[in-house]
Amino acid sequence: MPRVKQAFVLGAGIGERLKPLTEQLPKPLVPVFHRPLITYAFDHLMAAGVSRLVVNTHHIPEAYAEAFPDQSYKGTPIQFRNESPVRLETAGGIANVRDLLGNEPFLVYNGDILTDLPLKPLLTEHRENGNLVTLVLRSHGPSLHIAFDPRRGLVTDIRNKLGTGDEGKYLFTGIYACDPAIHDWITPGKVESVIPIFLNMIRSGAKLGAVVIDEGSWWDLGSRTAYLSAHSALNGMYGPAIDPAAQIEAGAVLRGINVIGAGAVIEAGTQLEDSIVWPCGRVKAGADLKRCIVRSGITAAGRAEDVDF
Repeated sequence: MPRVKQAFVLGAGIGERLKPLTEQLPKPLVPVFHRPLITYAFDHLMAAGVSRLVVNTHHIPEAYAEAFPDQSYKGTPIQFRNESPVRLETAGGIANVRDLLGNEPFLVYNGDILTDLPLKPLLTEHRENGNLVTLVLRSHGPSLHIAFDPRRGLVTDIRNKLGTGDEGKYLFTGIYACDPAIHDWITPGKVESVIPIFLNMIRSGAKLGAVVIDEGSWWDLGSRTAYLSAHSALNGMYGPAIDPAAQIEAGAVLRGINVIGAGAVIEAGTQLEDSIVWPCGRVKAGADLKRCIVRSGITAAGRAEDVDF
């Protein structure tokens, strides 16, 4: 089987649980430690040997053109494919970029996760065992719904949908490798998640493999709680929490872990605790904010806890 050199990164998410943060940006472009979340996926994939990126869009697609005006990232080309008027979900999204992916294997990577787990075991497992699809699983996490037989290296059920009696003991990370033959299992133009496709593969005896990778960290940043928690837990791992180009005026008091982006202004007399200020956000003099998020171009004022501005 050829080596995997391309990846389809899911960028069409609306981010309902992150609103209002996603009212002005698609979920994968929400800043994490001062830069778009999706760029961490790009770096991760490129470090594993990926040299071509494909991204689907739907919600505020023009934001991608602004973030990547030359349709590349660090010299790696990106091809965008907009889904309109409806979002096609995961399987539909894969079918919609079939012409861009061609007849070569590819990785699929959720655009709203942040992880540094090693990808080499996935690539090795997929290449050496001839799987149609190979999932990356973890043995711990918030949603353990994948039934997996490690002796055979195969997924046997998902949420007990096939009636095996196994509700699952593994977390699906949203990262997987695909043989191009997966396109034969998907109906073009149909709005459909990839989960029913996986279940059909299991029923039919196709090789839906998996590899358990517990090394590294893994975060699903689809909720406000996870978004704040990741910034706290990963503080210092992705550069300084306070960008050197942020302006912190004299008399501002910062407590806990605060993440403040370039061009942001924290005015004099402000009290800020465990909060995130996006690039070019502003906190008004005398404000007292705790666990708050201030978006770009927004001025936050007054006293607030757990509020998104």
